[in-house]
Amino acid sequence: MTTIILEVDNRTVTTHFILLGFPTRPAFQLLLFSVFLATYLLTLLENLLIILAIHSDGQLHKPMYFFLSHLSFLEMWYVTVISPKMLVDFLSHDKSISFNGCMTQLYFFVTFVCTEYILLAVMAFDRYVAICNPLRYPVIMINQLCGTLAGGCWFCGLMTAMIKMVFIVQLHYCGTPQINHYFCDISPLLNVSCEDSSQAELVDFFLALMVIAIPLCVVVASYAAILATILRIPSAQGRQKAFSTCASHLTVVILFYSTTLFTYARPKLMYAYNSNKVVSVLYTVIVPLLNPIIYCLRNRDVKAALRKTIHCRGSGPQGNGIFSS
Repeated sequence: MTTIILEVDNRTVTTHFILLGFPTRPAFQLLLFSVFLATYLLTLLENLLIILAIHSDGQLHKPMYFFLSHLSFLEMWYVTVISPKMLVDFLSHDKSISFNGCMTQLYFFVTFVCTEYILLAVMAFDRYVAICNPLRYPVIMINQLCGTLAGGCWFCGLMTAMIKMVFIVQLHYCGTPQINHYFCDISPLLNVSCEDSSQAELVDFFLALMVIAIPLCVVVASYAAILATILRIPSAQGRQKAFSTCASHLTVVILFYSTTLFTYARPKLMYAYNSNKVVSVLYTVIVPLLNPIIYCLRNRDVKAALRKTIHCRGSGPQGNGIFSS
């Protein structure tokens, strides 16, 4: 499809973009479609099962699993923002996406990424309190605080995305903008802008620094304190038990931060290369698929609750709320 150009005040207004995606032979496109469709559906199923398990099992009505349910809910929408359009493009010769569709996809993608950064930091803080201050944990992590922290994660994600979008939508595009990516992301859009985008880049860099660096500092500080506390535990069994309560979260943090930092800590011109598409697949497709598996493999309580949900759905013990303090 040819990009449609409108004339407004002697300036061309782009109404569509072309997503280059993964240019390969048709047979391989079909293979990619099958693989990514299976991955997408499995990711939705895994996260839905975790949400149902946490909701139905009273033993999981605790702050740690409350935040985990938010993470699962977030990642269901996170993959849904990207995967359906990508799957359609595998089967279609028309790789176009409307301007409004592109900006909508970008807004929600940025919202979910920023929210996940902050939510992972909140989950690290929860593990810090549980391990370093176990006696005060029920007093500190009360229902009201947990609800406020979760709501704050979503609010910060929404506001950060909104501020970024104010500057992105004002950029001027000309000709036939071809985005060298399989979804609308900030850096590829900056690359196809035909006017000075330095202001948008500066705002994007500053907000990215805030959203990535501050939560990362919280995560590092929390786990430094956790490690120091675990090393002071006299018995090897006690140390192993304490570490097992945060091993799953630490693995998820390393996967998400390492893949996203590789992309967003690099200059925008690196998006001219296809290597960044591969890295993007890691944090938009693979990591959301692996996260529920990691939590299931490393957490006996979640595994037990999932068995109840799958085999005896609805028969498990019910709690009085989403979690108890």
